[in-house]
Amino acid sequence: MSVPTSAVAPGTTDPRVRWTLLGVMLAMLLAMLDNNVVGTAMPTIVADLGGLAHISWVVTAYTLTTAISTPIWGKFGDLYGRKRLFLASIVVFLVASALAGTAQSMGQLIGFRALQGVGAGGLGAGAFALIASLVPPRERGRYQGMTATLMAIGTVGGSLLGGVITGHLGWRWAFYVNIPLGVVALVWVQVMLHLPASRVRARIDWAGIALMTAAIGSLVLAATWAGATYPWGSWQVLSAFAVFLVTTAAFIAVQRRAPEPVLPPRVFTEQRNFPLAIGLLLVAGVVMFGCSLYMPLFQQTVQGASATNSGLLLLPLMIPVALVATVAGKVMSATGRYKIFPVVGTACLTAGTVLLATMDTSTPRALTSVCLVLVGIGLGFTLQMSTTIAQNSVEMRDMGAASAATNLFRTLGGSLGVAVFGSLLTAATGHASTGEGGSTATAYRQAVATGTSHIFLTMAVVCAVGFLIALAVKEVPLRGKSATVPAQGAAAPVAADK
Repeated sequence: MSVPTSAVAPGTTDPRVRWTLLGVMLAMLLAMLDNNVVGTAMPTIVADLGGLAHISWVVTAYTLTTAISTPIWGKFGDLYGRKRLFLASIVVFLVASALAGTAQSMGQLIGFRALQGVGAGGLGAGAFALIASLVPPRERGRYQGMTATLMAIGTVGGSLLGGVITGHLGWRWAFYVNIPLGVVALVWVQVMLHLPASRVRARIDWAGIALMTAAIGSLVLAATWAGATYPWGSWQVLSAFAVFLVTTAAFIAVQRRAPEPVLPPRVFTEQRNFPLAIGLLLVAGVVMFGCSLYMPLFQQTVQGASATNSGLLLLPLMIPVALVATVAGKVMSATGRYKIFPVVGTACLTAGTVLLATMDTSTPRALTSVCLVLVGIGLGFTLQMSTTIAQNSVEMRDMGAASAATNLFRTLGGSLGVAVFGSLLTAATGHASTGEGGSTATAYRQAVATGTSHIFLTMAVVCAVGFLIALAVKEVPLRGKSATVPAQGAAAPVAADK
């Protein structure tokens, strides 16, 4: 039941395409689930391995290598075949998961998590590029609901699954659970997906890769350190930002001269919609990561919710994301119109975050859930639609690099947002600490409520900027089915990419 290229190009509504995409999305689900599953297991991991002082690096190592490797996987997929690079990323992720489950120290775990992040970068970049290869923009809306549902499952299901696995099987199974899912995805994609391969003679942009690695690495480190490990004005944080600025400038200069740049400047300059879509994805990343991390904290600490149900607390946020993205995608496919969705979406995000900024210690959970529904509607209209706008703005030869860029900037938006929000929360709770005394606990509860309010007020400002960006989007007609024939630059297709 494989899907050859000839079957994909003329008839993207063929049900076999949906079956093929199911395997691709199953692999993408691995990366989405992993961080939430591991986050729930972290207290147990620290109790077993020790190394509390290095706990943040278990997450930082993963996100850092994910961000760095994403554009590299995307560009290499454009050059050497998206299917084979996607399969390679699954293998890397599975090997790293198995190794992480055998870790005997926090140092080993951090190293294996870094390797996992490399695989996750390929999963994210490859999945979106393969979807773009199989489905033209005009038809892509029909599949947005699948992607949005996966995000909901990854966010909510990850926390629930992590609690069940850790409580009944032990924390090592938080990593081992990836193996059966990954093997199914690996076999599924190998058997079901057939794309034309290319024989490419291209000079790899090693200088661009090195400079991009330094730029992304220094930015993520600065965002992770600032306000948590070191003060914002410390020499460590300022030095990291300085390295980011210098290496970014050098990276841009190198990309303009490189024969095969890892992140082609033309994708940012040929159509204004691409950088605008990237801006919308940054905003969506800030909101999605910020809500997923700080809303459960507020509801547990201030509203007295159980930590066991922390995943369920996000259902009012994530269910609208899946439903709205599905509806918006179908309307976009039927009409070819899409600008209205990010405009309405960012307006909803702004309104929802403004309302969340008014929360205090007396805010009931029901009211919080209503506000989260509004934010979820905004994300549903904005998140997947922005990815479609970005992919519709580039040629197929750059689809891998462009898809990797969308994944990269969404992740960076979340990382930077979480770093700033963490600093705001730290500032608010700096003079309050939990303790046995009722007054101390009350002070800490009030401090968390104040910090959360500051977080969502800052988020509302970011969303308002996103609304202005959405207004500037130009509604370019979406490409139809003729655009589905995969093309990889000037390379001539040879045998099937098996």
